[in-house]
Amino acid sequence: MSKDKLSPVEGIKTSSDGLRGTLKKSLQDGLTGALHTDDQSLIKFHGMYQQDDRDRRQERTDKKLEWLYSYMVRLRLPGGKLSSDQWVGLNHVAGDYSTGIIKITTRQTVQLHGIIKNHVKPTLKAFNTFALDAIAACGDVNRNVVCSAHPQHSAIHEEIFQYADKISQLALPKTRAYYEIWLDDAPLTTEKKEEVEKDPLYEDRYLPRKFKIGIAIPPDNDVDVFSNDIGLIAMVENNQLKGFNIAAGGGLSTTHGNENTYARLASLLGFVDTEEKLLKAVYEIITIQRDYGNRSDRKQARLKYTIDRMGLDVFKKELQNRCGFALSPVEAFEFKYRSDHYGWHQNHEGLWYYTVFVENGRVLDVGETKIKTGLLKIAETGKASFRFTCNQNLIVGDVPDKDKNTVERLLKEYGIYQHTEQQSPFRKTAIACVAFNTCPLALAEAQRYLPELITKIEPLLKKYALEEEDISIRMTGCPNGCGRPYVAEIGLIGTAYGEYNLHIGGDRLGFRLNTKYQSGLKEDEILHTLDDLFNDYSKEKTEGETFGDYCNRVKIAKPV
Repeated sequence: MSKDKLSPVEGIKTSSDGLRGTLKKSLQDGLTGALHTDDQSLIKFHGMYQQDDRDRRQERTDKKLEWLYSYMVRLRLPGGKLSSDQWVGLNHVAGDYSTGIIKITTRQTVQLHGIIKNHVKPTLKAFNTFALDAIAACGDVNRNVVCSAHPQHSAIHEEIFQYADKISQLALPKTRAYYEIWLDDAPLTTEKKEEVEKDPLYEDRYLPRKFKIGIAIPPDNDVDVFSNDIGLIAMVENNQLKGFNIAAGGGLSTTHGNENTYARLASLLGFVDTEEKLLKAVYEIITIQRDYGNRSDRKQARLKYTIDRMGLDVFKKELQNRCGFALSPVEAFEFKYRSDHYGWHQNHEGLWYYTVFVENGRVLDVGETKIKTGLLKIAETGKASFRFTCNQNLIVGDVPDKDKNTVERLLKEYGIYQHTEQQSPFRKTAIACVAFNTCPLALAEAQRYLPELITKIEPLLKKYALEEEDISIRMTGCPNGCGRPYVAEIGLIGTAYGEYNLHIGGDRLGFRLNTKYQSGLKEDEILHTLDDLFNDYSKEKTEGETFGDYCNRVKIAKPV
């Protein structure tokens, strides 16, 4: 592919001096809240996005003022675990520098919004004091590696959990730019830079687009493993890790009106039985994407398109050649759960875990439900760790039996226990992306609107005696797929402000994509359509048939 056909971002990366660009100058420019244009791409590799308050955009434009720019900072947190001390630190950083809301993402980490430009560096320095960073949390690299969150189902959960960190370390960029720009490390000499920053994985061009890896531990598929560029399924027998099934080519982002973009679930490639083989296979899948991914059209640049363009058999052959070994046949596995395990559960070591329902991942205090304050008080006792889930919730975990009553008392005192126990199964399955007011891609509301919409849908479920069904619903403000709406039983994807495409027919465990059923629906049309669907489902479902399976069988396979 000739250089003149490369997308502009490719030139920004290769000429960036190891992702440094002019970021230092941009940060010192007090005349604007924005960064220099090229630096707005580079800052993603440092775990940040430049955003603005879209609620005030028009007002600012009318007054001929610069948009109200701020920054979102996302942590690199493989497997999504924080110690009590780290939670205390996160809480205070959020209060000092951001909107104060801690946002749990669908990739098992947290992000802070509303950080003004001269507060970005203090934020990252503060995180560094308690061993947290934002390196490669965004950008054209491997992003946060996720892993099944709850230890209850496997006695070797911790052993498998460690692979998230091993893979994250394997795929970290070698550049020291983050440390120089944000933590004031001394710049490397030219000779030392060539030695230290030599990066055989990413070279100087990095990947064509973002890259995501997830690890599932059956029977849980809480990570939606097939939605990842690489999906790893841990195979456990008699409490021994046999190895991993490897899948590749998942990805959910699409573009409205562009039929060449589509959601895709990862294809199973095979099985590996050693850590050495697993890490080698992961590494070489990334190198194939580096070498064969589309660098001209970023909408066609994810691994899913690379695999479909090459053909799965050719891709597997190339992987075998690069690895120097063939993958073994896929091992049989079964998923039974995808939603989180709310309430108290105990693992094989006698430690207790309480999964807190955090609606759309927004950790804050509202009325008598003081989730943020309550979690801080629990963290200050030092009696628990904190684990994030890919469903935007949080597990207060690793609680010894002797401390369970103390933690439970605090959960109740701050309304967290009541908040979690009183929600409907339908609300507890819901996921929404950030959307307005900060995401620049948003076409419609999501996290600010979905709770209100659920309140209007719940009476419909009760009307048809479906209120105990944990039907999965997910909403995004654009087709980019951050809330994984394409693998929900009900997916709502924003097309314009107040309008959504309605997708139905995904299965409950994450093996099947849903299908667009209606386009551009407003709220009353969404409610009317769901009313009809719930009515039909309640009358026509077979024994044990989920809503998604029913819709796929009757409404999609045989559309009305």
